[in-house]
Amino acid sequence: MNLAIWLAETARLDPERPALFLGRDCVATYGAFYARSLAVAGWLRAQGVNPGDRVAIFMPNAPEYLVAFYGAWCAGAAVVPINARLHGREAAFIIADAGADVVFASAELTETLEAAGATARVITVPGDVWQEALTHTPLTAVTDRAPGDLAWLFYTSGTTGRPKGVMITFRMLLSMSLCYPLDADPVLPDDATLYAAPMSHGAGIYNIMHVRVGARHVCPVSAGFDPAEIFDLCAFFGSVQMFAAPTMVQRMTRVARETGASGAGLRTVVYAGGPMYNADIIDAVDTFGPVFVQIYGQGECPMGITALSRHDVSDRQHPDWETRLQSVGRAQSGVEVMIGGPDGGRVGPGVPGEIMVRGDTVMPGYWNNPKATAGAFQDGWLLTGDIGFMDAAGYVTMQDRSKDMIITGGSNVYPREVEEVLQGHPDVEEVSVVGRPHAEWGEEIVAFVVGSVTRAALDQRCLERIARYKRPKEYVSVEALPKNNYGKVLKTDLRAILADAETQVQSED
Repeated sequence: MNLAIWLAETARLDPERPALFLGRDCVATYGAFYARSLAVAGWLRAQGVNPGDRVAIFMPNAPEYLVAFYGAWCAGAAVVPINARLHGREAAFIIADAGADVVFASAELTETLEAAGATARVITVPGDVWQEALTHTPLTAVTDRAPGDLAWLFYTSGTTGRPKGVMITFRMLLSMSLCYPLDADPVLPDDATLYAAPMSHGAGIYNIMHVRVGARHVCPVSAGFDPAEIFDLCAFFGSVQMFAAPTMVQRMTRVARETGASGAGLRTVVYAGGPMYNADIIDAVDTFGPVFVQIYGQGECPMGITALSRHDVSDRQHPDWETRLQSVGRAQSGVEVMIGGPDGGRVGPGVPGEIMVRGDTVMPGYWNNPKATAGAFQDGWLLTGDIGFMDAAGYVTMQDRSKDMIITGGSNVYPREVEEVLQGHPDVEEVSVVGRPHAEWGEEIVAFVVGSVTRAALDQRCLERIARYKRPKEYVSVEALPKNNYGKVLKTDLRAILADAETQVQSED
């Protein structure tokens, strides 16, 4: 089942219904949205893109993003959305690994890809070739696809320094979309979904259920996150739903309190992508009211593991409300969730272990990586790599990330990826990267370095090879890294060093 038929059905039912917006301006009705998507599909087919092929999108948020997205789907291709914040070399690797022959990219990112030697044909959006695609002879209908066919190839940060492509099928997206109104929030035709977080990730994947009901899709003129702009658009459109990382929620709360903004028109904020401390979400609810829902998922089970309902987030009467607010909620309807012990068996309530999940929202595996796929599953259960426990009522609380992933500003960063870049400098003998708690960003990246090298040299190396947000905020020079008897770096000791330094600073103040 090709979920592009949801766009076709909505366009057939109400072709004049407003669909795509840039700021306050409507740039396409559903009829025009579907017509442009079919035209792009026709153009892609003329370029030799066939069902099952991959089409990459390397753009900041814009209405054209969804046209390119559904154009690829209408042609039967799988989309490969790439974070617009990635370095050109990182994007070029993803494009090559996915085997994408066509990439839709914004003008500034086209130059970045060309400089990085991207192998695919890059189409600048907007541009002359893009305009040609919009006016091409359209396909007459959405191309048929099976439920298990590849729909979205999502690249995660890789613990080995190379990202892995998560194969997301139409069945997975269907399961996620049907669970959303059951477990998170009803989707209403009068809603406006606001893309203030990258469309290459959770914000964009939530377009699907909003297309099905004919909701409005609003891209900020800034193409990103600006609290003042968000408040203005919420007041203008009303009934706004948006996805936000915890750091975005914190900034919205702070700006609202500083400016007196009420958040009028903001109906739902789905937050995910990192830890949200109780004090922060309590402040947010006190500021905006009961508009928040928490989702826990990962690329391997997109937005689909657990959910903490609007009621649970805002409830202050239940005797366990504070404990539940610290959790990530209960299993969504399309999956089973369990906590596995050291032997892989289910453990009892309150006992920590690895969070495991199975169901139709779970991936079939990684793209062209059978070894990583085999390591991700145990007896049919996806191993999330997250450590937590489940209480007697089914609420799951995360305690740690066993894979050492750092979440900064809602973006995932794996230390190994940064370490490999820094280790390549000739004057670096050893390096280890950890996360340090940060009040605004959740975590910030700190690198412990053995060797005689300047901060400027390390910064320059990172800027040439990885995205800016992955660059360490601090470099700590050490004579040696703490290690166990097997030679493994003790990152717990490094985190303790940072904690001790912070305590010392506070005591001096």
